[in-house]
Amino acid sequence: MRRELIHWLGLTGVLALLSYTAAVVLSPLAYSGYNRMAQAVSDLSAEAAPSKQLWNRLAAPYNVCGVVCATSVALFVSQKVVGSWLFRVGIYLFAAMNWVSALGYGLFPLADGGKEIASFQEIMHMAVTAAVVLLSIASLICLIVAGCREKSVRGIGLWAAVAFVLMLAGSIGTGIVPPHYFGIAERFSVFAAVGFNAALGMYLFHGFKRM
Repeated sequence: MRRELIHWLGLTGVLALLSYTAAVVLSPLAYSGYNRMAQAVSDLSAEAAPSKQLWNRLAAPYNVCGVVCATSVALFVSQKVVGSWLFRVGIYLFAAMNWVSALGYGLFPLADGGKEIASFQEIMHMAVTAAVVLLSIASLICLIVAGCREKSVRGIGLWAAVAFVLMLAGSIGTGIVPPHYFGIAERFSVFAAVGFNAALGMYLFHGFKRM
């Protein structure tokens, strides 16, 4: 297969995953007292967090590459008319989620991790989180259903199902596990979307031919 620029842009999804993983793993080194098992990932990038500068550097590729990958996938499936309308709607919703995440968290970062949500900025941060979760769930459900109906996109449907289970486990887990395990459960959710974006990027890199 002769790869065009849009195919190569699929690799940005893998770069986003690597960048995000590095930020999550290494940023606590600049945050004395940070508890990986109990605290949320967003605490590392809070405005008052001592790790914010390191986080910004490590996560810089993620902030750009995640949006580029999801948008490129959406453009490709639209131009090539890949899958059914339901499949394409799922891809469009996932791309929209990445835009909302990138813009929303950039405009309304958490003021101070681990503190009570009280200010307008913190409330908007939580509103962005709610929008990201709803868009993620809607997109994954569309892709799972499309994968069940269409053999040609069944592979992506399976990846979407894995991401959905991880996201669900994280959402439920944060509500039922003891507080000192909150961080573990929360990481299931945050890595589900980033990992799924990387999977879509690899499908784009291969021109959706390996489905």
